[in-house]
Amino acid sequence: MRYLFLSLFLSMICACSTPGGVTQSSAEEQTFLLGTYDEPGVHEPGIYRFSLAADGRLTNLGRVVEAENPSFLSYNKDRSVLVSVEQVSEGPGRVVSFAVRGDELQAINRQTSGGNGACHINVSQDDYVMVANYGGGNVELLKLDGTGRLSEPLDLQDHRQRGGETPHAHSSYFLNDGSEVLCVDLGTDEVWHYRLDKQAGKLRPATPPAVKMEDGAGPRHLTVHPGGKWIYVINELNSTVTQLSRTGDALTVVDSWSTLPEDFTGENFCADIHVSSDGRFLYGSNRGHNSIVAYRVDARTGALTALEHESVAGDWPRNFALSPREDYLLVANQRSKNITTLKRNIKTGMLDFVTSTPAPIPVCILF
Repeated sequence: MRYLFLSLFLSMICACSTPGGVTQSSAEEQTFLLGTYDEPGVHEPGIYRFSLAADGRLTNLGRVVEAENPSFLSYNKDRSVLVSVEQVSEGPGRVVSFAVRGDELQAINRQTSGGNGACHINVSQDDYVMVANYGGGNVELLKLDGTGRLSEPLDLQDHRQRGGETPHAHSSYFLNDGSEVLCVDLGTDEVWHYRLDKQAGKLRPATPPAVKMEDGAGPRHLTVHPGGKWIYVINELNSTVTQLSRTGDALTVVDSWSTLPEDFTGENFCADIHVSSDGRFLYGSNRGHNSIVAYRVDARTGALTALEHESVAGDWPRNFALSPREDYLLVANQRSKNITTLKRNIKTGMLDFVTSTPAPIPVCILF
């Protein structure tokens, strides 16, 4: 069981807002893709590319491809294909695949996401695709073929049929080489657990089918510790991070920690969460307090100790990413329309402001 979640960690490397491979235009410069929300008359809708210089400065290299509200992005294993959700204004969302041609993206095909409010997408090591629909309260399974073309939807799991509160599926993650899937549902306050039947192309509920968070917690995203021992879930509505462990198929809540300073009394909604590749530090974003909380991870127990709350120098940090070398942490501030560069001390985990760069409604950073 020691490495049970290791493949989940590896699959998340290819997903939006997580460190991964990098396109380098020089030895000192790295580039990343930016998913955005549309703003008619202000910027062109689509996916943008930015460069990150060695000193932390960012440069907007322009729009790569047109897309409607491409709010979450993910690469396949060899980075030859990019997939994105499209949060359309009316009706079910869409999923689109793009061929990666150097610094260019070429659309291959589109499929329905199976529900309203498509908000998260992930690709397994063997090219299965999971999409979470916030408004639809469901998750959809598709697959990429050898050319990067998306299949027709293979399965749709509606969390309304599972009971509980109104579902709002917010993210999905593959583990164990894609044989299992975890789906985080903000509405039911649960992390749903599925087995992926690859022969039938279906999701089968595990036993037990879910682990319950605190009532009203609003779980949104998760990250897995690289040692494979623990999973950490960030809860949007009660501003906490919850540690999970696993015995067999059962996921168990270990403990929870606040993402906020003790003296903060304002409104806050958490968003994103990531762990450093050495497993020593964990980070989460606070929308309202407008900060990144940094924790130290106890190597023996996985318990968290808050180190600091670093300002994001902007408003509504929906998404953030560690750079491939993990010496920078970049924050996508949705409402203030800027990306903030924070310098990261790899030894201490602490963050320091470097610069802030205007961006077209940034909501997803993908290296």
